[in-house]
Amino acid sequence: MDVSHVLSFLVVSMLLTIAPGPDILFVIMQSISHGKKSGIATAFGLCTGVTVHTLAAAFGISAILHESVFAFQILKYAGALYLLYLAWQAFKEGKQAFSTETVPKQSLSSLYKRGIFMNVLNPKVSLFFLAFLPQFVSPESGHMSLQMIFLGVLFMIQAIVIFTIVAVCAETFGRKIIGSTRAMKYVNVLKAGVFALIGIRLALSEK
Repeated sequence: MDVSHVLSFLVVSMLLTIAPGPDILFVIMQSISHGKKSGIATAFGLCTGVTVHTLAAAFGISAILHESVFAFQILKYAGALYLLYLAWQAFKEGKQAFSTETVPKQSLSSLYKRGIFMNVLNPKVSLFFLAFLPQFVSPESGHMSLQMIFLGVLFMIQAIVIFTIVAVCAETFGRKIIGSTRAMKYVNVLKAGVFALIGIRLALSEK
């Protein structure tokens, strides 16, 4: 592949990863609530979902979502319902913060799976990769599917690095409020609001 194309792709990918969006907000809120390890586990889950979308784009599966309104709607509403479920879970954590009960900390494996589900169940991510990856592929080099897979892996690696840095920074901020029960209540309510907003936006979104 053309080195200039790869470098351009890397720069654009980093800017897209840093830009405020559902994934980075998800990592930030988990890191503030439960620490950097939880945020990093969530980030690895989200990036694992990227591999699914990359393969889908490389082998044309995403084109089905682009052409089929029914398939797009089914996946979209499944993702929205899952996000609303996460919002309800976060809201319950916020209510428990005022009680004497300790909010159970989720395992890293469950957070990893949560990140995968959140990413995979968003059809707009599939359509994004279907439109984004081919712009940096060199047709004259051949093996377009392999080029797209390579770019998808590169996107995943840079996203993991950036999300890890974000998780560490968010934990540092979270330590200042983690000792305050009242503050933790509002953090969880805010997290619930973020999940609910993303879920509603996804449900109302079009292709």
